[in-house]
Amino acid sequence: MNQANRKALIIGSGIAGPALALFLRRAGIEAEIYEARTSSIDYGGLFLNTACNGLGVLRILGLDEQVLSQGSPIPHMTIWSGDGKRLGDVLNGAREGVGVPSINILRSRLHQTLCEETERKGIRINFGKKLVSLESNPQGVHATFADGTTADGSFLVGCDGVHSRVRALINPAAPAPNYTGLISTGGFTQRSSFSPTPNTMHFVFGKRAFFGYHVSVSQELYWFVNFSQSSAPARGELDMIVNEEWQERMLALFREDMPLISKMIRETESTIIGYPIYDITTQPTWYQGPVVLAGDALHAISPNAGQGASLALEDALTLAKCLRDQEDYARAFATYEHLRRARVERMVRYGRSMNQSKAMSNPIQVWFRDLLMPFFLKNFARPASLDWIYSYQPDWNKPAMQAVARS
Repeated sequence: MNQANRKALIIGSGIAGPALALFLRRAGIEAEIYEARTSSIDYGGLFLNTACNGLGVLRILGLDEQVLSQGSPIPHMTIWSGDGKRLGDVLNGAREGVGVPSINILRSRLHQTLCEETERKGIRINFGKKLVSLESNPQGVHATFADGTTADGSFLVGCDGVHSRVRALINPAAPAPNYTGLISTGGFTQRSSFSPTPNTMHFVFGKRAFFGYHVSVSQELYWFVNFSQSSAPARGELDMIVNEEWQERMLALFREDMPLISKMIRETESTIIGYPIYDITTQPTWYQGPVVLAGDALHAISPNAGQGASLALEDALTLAKCLRDQEDYARAFATYEHLRRARVERMVRYGRSMNQSKAMSNPIQVWFRDLLMPFFLKNFARPASLDWIYSYQPDWNKPAMQAVARS
């Protein structure tokens, strides 16, 4: 198929955007990325879980070894009560024979790897480009940015996150992201005093909040907290909280739980960030004309599922394949939606179900949760029951299946 005259405008340079640009280049389609932040340094984020399904996509791009070398393997999870009682152990990712283990990696490291590869491949990332409006025309799409500049392409992909501007432009009635009732915070220490927890991520159901941590073999300390807040904070509100205040808040939340938690919070070197957790269960409109959505702009998922980055990478590969194999955009986008909708909506529901136990703070609820957790882990968190998540096998060479275009 002749792709020479096709150009993609990609809005957002998070995980999905650079990965999509790389796959489109493989398909012979030109791509250019537009990012609202002023530089890659401003990207933010802390750390994330990248599971075997996401690593499989990175393998096709030739980036898996580089990412693995910068991350820390966490194939196991150990669950604790706030008073230090071990509640159970489960696999974090694929069981033997299904795929490689999940890894814990700083979001900035994964992002940098993808962005450096796009630059190496000659794909341009334009920073400081906040999207204002879109117009469809016979040639494709015309985008206007807040700084007055414009761009023209054959089609446009919104990879601009949970508060997507692209989503709002193609469907002003789109369902708003759902606030889950949880706030997440976290920190990082490059050289901590704590002993490594090799191959294991630890989770603690405290009396007032949920704590997770991992110490790599090089003693890098990663930790996060999920705590309940009834109403969603205003945009930017949490950014105004300084480290000292975050520390005091977290120490207060865990003052009745195992002392290890407070020690880790006090030892934090990085800026402590905080953000509300949103998800998006269903979007009725995946595409409109020459514009389509991908990643969190389409199906934001709670970090409790550990699948946000991996789903974004899956989207990028699948959408690029559909565009490679079908010249007609409506048919390509319809095929992409057909291949992805059921899986991503199921994943969002799974992530939402994981939120419920973290939001408990009533002492009686906490007591019952800790009492029943070993039974739940034994009977409902069996490795085989999660194969649907981790057994995804990306295949770039297999043609995308056909789907009937939306009328």
